[in-house]
Amino acid sequence: MQSLIKQYVLNRLGGGVADVPLDALDDAAVIDGIVLKSDSYTVKPIFFPGGDIGSLAVCGTVNDICMIGGTPVALAEGFILEEGLSISDFDKILVSMRSTCDKAGVSVVTGDTKVMERGALEKIVINSSGIGRRNTSLDHNLGVVRKYRNLGSQWLLDSNVRKGDKLILSGTIGDHGISVLSARKGYGFETRVESDAAPLNQLTNDLLQIGGVVAMKDPTRGGLANLLNEWSEKSHVGILLNEQEIPIKEGVRSACEMLGLDVMEVGNEGKVVVSVVPEKAEEVLGAMQQRPEGRDAAIVGEATLEFDVVAMETVVGGRRIIPPPAGDPVPRIC
Repeated sequence: MQSLIKQYVLNRLGGGVADVPLDALDDAAVIDGIVLKSDSYTVKPIFFPGGDIGSLAVCGTVNDICMIGGTPVALAEGFILEEGLSISDFDKILVSMRSTCDKAGVSVVTGDTKVMERGALEKIVINSSGIGRRNTSLDHNLGVVRKYRNLGSQWLLDSNVRKGDKLILSGTIGDHGISVLSARKGYGFETRVESDAAPLNQLTNDLLQIGGVVAMKDPTRGGLANLLNEWSEKSHVGILLNEQEIPIKEGVRSACEMLGLDVMEVGNEGKVVVSVVPEKAEEVLGAMQQRPEGRDAAIVGEATLEFDVVAMETVVGGRRIIPPPAGDPVPRIC
């Protein structure tokens, strides 16, 4: 996917003028101070423990606007429906979307609906776009950062991470991917793990009010491994993790062992990783733990110039490299 995007999409569509352009490949773009995000959602099955494709679309769009330092304002939703999709299922999805919008404080203001012939796709695909404003606490946050070091960017970018920054993970990893897998027929396992899909705008706003945050990103497709490798590549730093500090639910750990999955590569939809100047790390961690979305938060690592890859101190005392995912180990979870 990364090669496809870089070699073809950016080659043909990149180079536009924006505060944060397409070429940056951050979670969202910024143009004239407006944050813009678009994503498409196709998940199998469309209902899973803890959520559905509708709540997933809203959470994913809202969260990506937050990650760059924006406050989500409004969404545009495009529905592509397969002929034969039951009206009751579609209505459940719409009700779920409305409930999630209410939690996030946003509304759907425009969109599009298309119906395709039976067999052309599986039930429903949602394209979700959103716009946001600059978070009013972002300037305060960046002012705190600049008390400790230089930061050229006016937004929270993947390229902002520097040596010594502490990395804080808001909670357990792998929940969403394992929840979706548990709902699929033929996988032969059951788990009580539910998707963590949730809007994170209230949590991220709290962190910006404290200050010291230089980058935020949610570990969705490709999981924690993909996120950290993107930060490492774009910021030209190494990252050293502490395996003991990474929170993982026992049900997720067991499912990954049974299915031969690396939990580091399994996606979430309601977690965030925050890079913070070390002087503010404990304060940001404490604020994160005060919210239900961050009650299991932990400092899981830091940025380093000792090497230029992502590595992990294992529980047995060694180190191993965490490479970017070679493929998608859990297809169609978002």
